[in-house]
Amino acid sequence: MNINGALQGLVTFGATWVLWLLLGLSLLSVAIMLERGLFFARTGINVAALNEELRRALADHKLSEIKSQLEASPSLEARIVSAGVDTVCAAEAEERMAAEAQLQRLRSEQYLAFLGTLGNNAPFIGLLGTVLGVIGAFAQLDVSGGQLTTGLMAAIGEALIATAVGLLVALPAVAAYNAFQRVIQVRLQRGDALGRVVVAHLHALSHAAVAAPSGGQ
Repeated sequence: MNINGALQGLVTFGATWVLWLLLGLSLLSVAIMLERGLFFARTGINVAALNEELRRALADHKLSEIKSQLEASPSLEARIVSAGVDTVCAAEAEERMAAEAQLQRLRSEQYLAFLGTLGNNAPFIGLLGTVLGVIGAFAQLDVSGGQLTTGLMAAIGEALIATAVGLLVALPAVAAYNAFQRVIQVRLQRGDALGRVVVAHLHALSHAAVAAPSGGQ
């Protein structure tokens, strides 16, 4: 393979192909942002109301009722709590809910790696277009015998645009990635808080069971 020939071919196309690549990546990132935004909108829940219902169901020992309600909910918090609400041991509940929390994290972070990668690398892709455009501009300058021509100035302008476009693609991707990660963190913390209600209830039942024989004596 002729590496020099391949590089010369890239220089011939200039920054145009890089701009098209950035445009395609930008459209894909927007699609992922919309998909994740809809996902988090669909899986939202009133945590305060769920907390009250959970405490009431545990106090009334209506575990089957709250279990079915939690399993029917698409929210991350409900899925986490449902993993431990029907257990009889606090340690088992903690392990089950911790495992479910990891599964829900993976579910929530789907496609986000692309946004993070794009946010980190889009400026470099744009810089690549700028470098190729500048190389092409120098080639035109050599052909013109050092004279500034309209084509030369257009090539330089196109090269600089590539860097700007790379930054414009990266900034929304980084912002969306950070925002979605924050939402995931908050929801997992809410799920953990609700799970602690279940664990505290199981500890109370365990202590009551231990104290009952001694009380009867």
